[in-house]
Amino acid sequence: MIAINTLTSAAVPLPRPNVDTDQIIPKQFLKRIERTGYGDFLFFDWRRLHDGPAAGQPAPAFILNDPRYSGAQVLIAGKNFGCGSSREHAAWALTDFGFLVVIAPSFADIFFSNAGKNGMVLVRLPESDVELLTARSTANPAHQITISLDAQTVTDELGFSATFDIDPFRKYCLLNGLDDIGLTLRHAAALNAFDTSTLVGNVAVGDLDVGPHSAAVTLYLPAGIKLVAITPAQIVVTVSNPPSPAPLPSPT
Repeated sequence: MIAINTLTSAAVPLPRPNVDTDQIIPKQFLKRIERTGYGDFLFFDWRRLHDGPAAGQPAPAFILNDPRYSGAQVLIAGKNFGCGSSREHAAWALTDFGFLVVIAPSFADIFFSNAGKNGMVLVRLPESDVELLTARSTANPAHQITISLDAQTVTDELGFSATFDIDPFRKYCLLNGLDDIGLTLRHAAALNAFDTSTLVGNVAVGDLDVGPHSAAVTLYLPAGIKLVAITPAQIVVTVSNPPSPAPLPSPT
């Protein structure tokens, strides 16, 4: 996940309310096991023609097929963007296509969470502000919008200026390029120290409850663990000098 602070880019206006996740990435493309490659299928049902001799070809009227918006990293959307099913693939498709920021009056809650965890800045602005930015980007595809995550502002070259709210923890993660794995890897040294520490003494590792019946128990004990006793109620082992696991990688 890349760190985001200030982004200046052209914006793609998509003033459609209630765009759901099945429009963002249709269900037939959810079979991939990677997080990449979904950008080719972003808004597939709108980007492609489905009837006639040109079926499967780009739909000329859809804005993402307009070469004037090529390379834009900001999407301006309508209210309740990302509603529908909770597929994380919707965020993957948007980022894989190249969008790092979505501006809208409102977002569906689960999509809002998924997108933030996958490196997208979602900006809520009043509907009137979104309509103004939509009109300017429609009239001029080269219209530049600047989003400052640090200052929590949206500005443009024509004097527009607005502020937006963001959860402090999400802001910290986006500014530092940290997803859930990255957050964990900040503690790699402490995790390695814990995993390689020596535990000494008797440890009850399992309770037995076989009732009136007899039971055969097979124990598979790794190196450094020695069986002490099996009682009617417990299996007891002693742990000393366990082998050191491979260290976790340091965060990049």
